[in-house]
Parts: sequence; structure tokens; C-alpha cells
Amino acid sequence: MTEALFCVENLRIAYPTQTAAVTRWAVDDVSFTLNPGERLGLVGESGCGKSTLGRAAMRLLPPSSQIEGKVWFEGRSVFDLTATQLRQFRGEVVALVFQDPMTRLDPLMTIGEHCIETLRAHQSHLSRKESKEKAIETLEAVKIPANRWSQYPHEFSGGMRQRVAIALALLLNPKLIVADEPTTSLDVTVSAQILAELTRLCRERDMALLLISHDLAMVGEYCDRIAVMYGGKMVEMGAFGDILHKPQHEYTRSLLAAALHIQAVGDEERGSGGAEEQGCRGAGESLIASPSYLNTSPILRVKNLKQYYTLEGNFIAQFFSKERQLIKAVDNVSFELYPGQVLGLVGESGCGKSTLSRTILQLIAPTSGTVEFQGTNLTQLDRKSLREMRRQIQMIFQDPHACLNPLMTVGQSIADPLFIHHMADAMAAKRQVIEMLERVGLTPTEEYYHRYPADLSGGQQQRVAIARALITRPSLLICDEPVSMLDASVQTQVLELMRSLKDEFKLTYLFITHDLWVARFFCDAIAVMNKGKIVEMRATEELFTNPQHPYTQTLLQAAPLLATHPGK
Repeated sequence: MTEALFCVENLRIAYPTQTAAVTRWAVDDVSFTLNPGERLGLVGESGCGKSTLGRAAMRLLPPSSQIEGKVWFEGRSVFDLTATQLRQFRGEVVALVFQDPMTRLDPLMTIGEHCIETLRAHQSHLSRKESKEKAIETLEAVKIPANRWSQYPHEFSGGMRQRVAIALALLLNPKLIVADEPTTSLDVTVSAQILAELTRLCRERDMALLLISHDLAMVGEYCDRIAVMYGGKMVEMGAFGDILHKPQHEYTRSLLAAALHIQAVGDEERGSGGAEEQGCRGAGESLIASPSYLNTSPILRVKNLKQYYTLEGNFIAQFFSKERQLIKAVDNVSFELYPGQVLGLVGESGCGKSTLSRTILQLIAPTSGTVEFQGTNLTQLDRKSLREMRRQIQMIFQDPHACLNPLMTVGQSIADPLFIHHMADAMAAKRQVIEMLERVGLTPTEEYYHRYPADLSGGQQQRVAIARALITRPSLLICDEPVSMLDASVQTQVLELMRSLKDEFKLTYLFITHDLWVARFFCDAIAVMNKGKIVEMRATEELFTNPQHPYTQTLLQAAPLLATHPGK
């Protein structure tokens, strides 16, 4: 036991509930060990207990949680640490990287202040200058330049905020990093860079890594062993190659099958309307419409769209600097999207994908350029006309939990757009909501109608978000990373649902994702963004088999492919 760095023995955890009649174990009789420098990947569906296990390693569970079993670190019981010992333990010994960095970063503190606070809290002997030097070195290791030291979390993209969270975890050189979905919001190239850096540190410093993820291919790429959790239990553990080629548990087999289905190559997996039916031109040019819509006008035409920001800096910087730094979030982007098409928009975090989608919706006014939807220039509409037009353009966001009001039932959340746009009275709205719940697979509908978001899994929450987006019967859906937070099996279910809804509701999709295999599975054509520009736009299969731009080639090379994984 003392030889292992981290040891879990027969651990059972139940969260506090209103009714204590039946104990529901979030983690149920789990045991495993982790040695110095070892990398263990923990995979499983949403709600299976992965994150609970990670938080138990740092004793971050609610105070009234019911806990049985033991957790040891270098022979010391984690559950017996005093408050003083626990403060030192967190950060210096074990560091945790959360899935959603925005909820962990103080919006009133700059990125630099976050780093200084972390270092001074644990290493008070360091001067502010020494702390800053060490912090900048760590930030640069995760590709955050020093000139962003004085910026606030809201000025960073989701991926950049995650890099900050990883840098904060690395600052104190811990012996174990518990990374809870650390690359969910990152593109493949940045994910590869971050995980390559983490694994390098593991080797150099004998630092262990507990990597919690739903991405099987990524786990296989960077971990020595894999553990599969299902229903709070650890149902399978072993070398990744062994589990990949000879899975023993039924759930592991279904998880692998779902991941391989998404990464499957060939038009028979993509269904009708495959790449051979789609034409596509070079970067920034129009898509050629699919055959069934050759004689139609584009539903969306974006022309020379720009979204520029300036970094103001503090008063002293503004006084001495004559030129302000310009960030070209969207830089002269043009494309056309035809009815019934599915256009994927891929690129690294911070490249402008989400900014482009918000500019198309006119949630932010563009610096210049035009956005035409069904022949109407959205940039020239007043607020009332724009609101009416948004009935036809809806958005599905990355994190459904953050987009659903926790105080509103599922039925109320889905019906809300009908009331906002004065499309139905209460009785008609409920009838339409029940029909939509049935269509997105949330049955029994009456039961789900009265549930709250907290009572649903991640996949069920995303189905609610889809239902809410469709309730106004839009023509265009802009999907911003709609399945990135879901495990492979739920990803497949949601994508298949969206594919079936496309024909039924005559939808056109602008599908934003950093997962190239999801884009290949779901999209007819793909536009690749880099530094605010569309650098390549081609039919999906053509892009994958014959990428032209060096950045596209880099993206494809960085994407882990489960189907060809040789095993370790």
C-alpha cells in the first residue's frame, strides 16, 4: 500500500438527498492504485461517478456526503487530514483541473492575479517578481503569451480559459493531477499539445495523472491504463490495447462500438447525401448546393464579415502607447449555405468559430460585412425586426446545463420561446411541447414535462435544448459544440436524432465543432478556420482524403483515431 502513490480501497460515496429511504451510491465499491508517473484514463457515461471519484481524491465532496472505504496518498489517509494539512495537500500534492474553467475563475481577477494568488498562498517566500516570472513561464508552456497577463477570464475563449486552469494546476508541481475532462472545449491540436505537455511532465517528474474523459481515442493515446465505470462501479480495467481489442463487459463493448461508429469511414456510415453528392470550392468561396437544391437560393450568405476587437489595456498603457492592439476574431469571412446542407465549422479554440456564429445571429454587431438570411440583410434590421427573424434561426449551445434555467421545468423551458414570439397560448404551447418531447425521445413525456434540469443527465439536457430550439420551427440551426460534453454512446444518439430531425423539419445546420471525427460523421462539407479566416472549405470526404492547407493537414494529423489504435 505504501509503495503506491495513490490508493483507493472499497470506496463508496452517496451524495446527501432529501429522502434517505434508499441510499444511491454515486461510487460503489471501487478499488484501484496509481503509481508515481503512471497515467490512468477513467471513462464512462455521464453520471457514472467519474467526477465524484476525482473529487474524492482531493476531499472536495459535500460535507454531509456518505462515505465508506479509504483513500490513501503515499500511505496517508486523505480523509484524516487536518484543515491545515488539507490546504497544503490541495495544489502542492494533488491538483484538480475542472471541466468548466469559467465557473472556477474569478471574473474580477486578471489571469496574472490568479497565478500570483496561487503561488503566494503556497510559496509565500517568493517575491512578486519571482512569482510573475514562474507564472509566465508556466502560462507560456500551455501556449498563453505573456501579453495576455492583464486580461480577465471573459476576454478568453473557452479553450484559452481551460489552458489557464491547466497552468494553475501545474504551478506548484504536484505529484498527481486529476484532470476532469480537461480538453472538452479544446480542438485536437491544442488537446494534443496540452496532453503531450502533461505526459512529458509525468515522465520527467514522476507525476501521476488521473485523466477523466469520455474520449476513448484520446485516453488510448496518452494513458498507460484505462478504467471503465458504469453505474458507479468500475466494471473493467487494464491496458488500453487489451480493452480495445478484447473488451469483457457489455458496457465497454457498447462504448467502443459507439466511438468506432462515429469514426467510421465510408459513405455507408454517413447515410444519403454523402460527400460525393456535395461540391465545394476553396477557402472563402461558396459551397455548391446539393443536387436536391440546385435551383434554390442560399438560405445564408455571409460576405466579407469582420469582427475586430481592441485591447484597451490599463490607463498607463493607453497613455504611452499610440497604437492599440487589434484582435481580428473574424477576418473577412465569406461563404454561402444552401437549404438542407450541413456545414461543419472546425478550428482551434480562439480561432473565431463561436464569434462568427454570434455575429451571424447579430448577438454582437459586426465591424463590417453583411449577413443575409433568406435574402434579408440582418445587419440592417432594427431590434424588433431582428427578433422576428430569430424565430427562423435558433442556436444549440455547448453546455445545455448552463443554458437551462434551473428554476424552470423542462416543459416551461421548451415552451418559453413560443411565448416570447407570441406563437401559442398556454394550452397550445403544452400540446406542442409534449409532441416535441416525444419527437426528441424524452418519454414518458408527462414525466419529463415536469422535471427540472438537475434531474436529467447531460444527454437528456441536450435533448431538451434541441427541443427548445425546434419549437419555433426554424429553418436554420447554428450548433455550437452540441455534443462535445457527451460520451461516445450519447454523442451517437444525439447526432442520429439531429440527423433524423433534419429531414423531418427541413433544417439546415451550421455545425461548429473541434472534433474532426464528429464533423466527418455528421457534415456534408467542412470549413476550416484559423486566426479568424476560413483557410479551406471542401466536401467532407475530400477534405479528409486530400487536405490542401497546411493547417488542415496539421488538424488531421493531431486527431486521434480509435479504429487504427495499435494498443500499448
